[in-house]
Amino acid sequence: MTLAKPYWFSEQKWKARGLLALLILLALLVNVINVSISFIFRNIDTSLATFPQTGDTTTFWRFIAIYAGLLVIGTPIVVMFGYLQDKLGLYWRDWLTNRFLDKYFQHRAYYKINFNENIDNPDQRISEDIRSFTRTSLSFLLLILTSIITLISFTGVLLSISVSLSIALIVYALVGTVVTAWIGQRLIGINFNQLRKEADFRYGLVHVRDNAESIAFYQGEYQESLQLRQRFLAAIRNFDLLINWQRNLGFFTQSYNYFVRALPYVVIAPIYFAGETDFGTFTQAGIAFLQIFSALSVIVSQFENLTAFAAGIERMGGLADALEIESKPQPGMTTIDTTEDSQVALRNLTLLTPNYERTLVRELSLSLQPGEGLVIVGNSGSGKSSLLRAIAGLWNAGTGQIIRPPLAQMMFLPQRPYMVLGSLRSQLLYPKTSGEISESKMHEVLEQVNLTDLPERVGGFDVELDWSGVLSLGEQQRLAFARLLLNIPNYAILDEATSALDLANEQKLYQQLRTQPATLISVGHRPSLLQYHEYVLELDGNSNWQLVPTEEYTANLSAFN
Repeated sequence: MTLAKPYWFSEQKWKARGLLALLILLALLVNVINVSISFIFRNIDTSLATFPQTGDTTTFWRFIAIYAGLLVIGTPIVVMFGYLQDKLGLYWRDWLTNRFLDKYFQHRAYYKINFNENIDNPDQRISEDIRSFTRTSLSFLLLILTSIITLISFTGVLLSISVSLSIALIVYALVGTVVTAWIGQRLIGINFNQLRKEADFRYGLVHVRDNAESIAFYQGEYQESLQLRQRFLAAIRNFDLLINWQRNLGFFTQSYNYFVRALPYVVIAPIYFAGETDFGTFTQAGIAFLQIFSALSVIVSQFENLTAFAAGIERMGGLADALEIESKPQPGMTTIDTTEDSQVALRNLTLLTPNYERTLVRELSLSLQPGEGLVIVGNSGSGKSSLLRAIAGLWNAGTGQIIRPPLAQMMFLPQRPYMVLGSLRSQLLYPKTSGEISESKMHEVLEQVNLTDLPERVGGFDVELDWSGVLSLGEQQRLAFARLLLNIPNYAILDEATSALDLANEQKLYQQLRTQPATLISVGHRPSLLQYHEYVLELDGNSNWQLVPTEEYTANLSAFN
């Protein structure tokens, strides 16, 4: 995915192109002002140098007045140039971020990309790297355009003063650019690593915040602190390497920039001493020389920024390529065929882990008619939750066929419910966003899941809280059941969704579900779940399985015990 080109041909192309054209116009005006300033100060310095002989003060004050008038005109032009540059960068960031977010959520790429070892911290790439890319790339684009304009504007001025000075400038700038690129090429890789290590450290801090209670229960402060310090140390060591290379580059660039100030004087002095030009030529030559030198030495002056920019582009390009790959089947890899129908059926299903390294279930076939419940049992790691992921379309590594209703008719409840960022109302309605369900209905459902007092306790349906911190895991699971009862899907898929509840609450919730038309597919370890389902699918952890009616499975359990 090209990062820059599509924006200029998108639906916002006229706004983007219009702003860019206006910026180029302002850049032309700025250069006209700069050329005028070089002539103004040439005349000012010449009038000062000749004053002892001529006694003329009128010329000096006239050009000072012209310069003041030029400042009045030039100041708003320069300010608007910076403002419009930031504005265009803002529009570009808005467009590019939304483009990445579209790719991020298409085909559940946000989930699949977690299995890609080459992509770290996609959140940082979307938030920080895009912001840096749009601002910096636009800055470099305008810098190059203005440099070209400056080069054209001042070349004539410089050639009129001295051809030898023009040649010396070009040779000096080219040599500086080549040497800088040679010394500083190592900085690109170091900057890339710095972005990654800083993002790893920040993610570690967020991880501690999100799991603070668990860490406190385990008394894991030392281990977490050690892990964070190791991440921080990696960032510090890489930054130390970065500043060492910046120092090496600085030895050249600083001396390079210092000498350039003397170069026009060295070239112009013989001409002045020979009486072939006036004193103001020094000033005009210095201004023109520095303007052209800056235009020719963009790489030298911006090299450190360019290396950081290149590292950011590499990270964004990697994410863009990964998101593109995740939306397409991988060549040479078998995938499970998914077909939509009114029932759930598995035909010769062999399920593998996403990296194709382990077979979880082999040649599984079953058919579940609407209204028939299925409970999946087995030891930890036998593939129970993985089978639900396959039904949901999250995992598709393997062979065979999955027949299921459209996902809009199914609702999945994981063991740890997802608590959205928002109000109690949005928690209950999720994943829907409309508020068509009345508060009386929400009160009724909360009563059914033993959370009658929740709205009063938290301050109403529209109060926004950190629900993962406010509610216990058991309350979160009951709230997820309330969400399920409000959405009333055709199929309810529950992955140990009552693991934190007592048997009385579990019984009440499942009895509520049995009054609904939803077909239940559950994963669990408790024998108490069996009574709510017609069939039991047992996985042994070695890719083998057996499917039996619940009565037969219960009888076998009783006989074994």
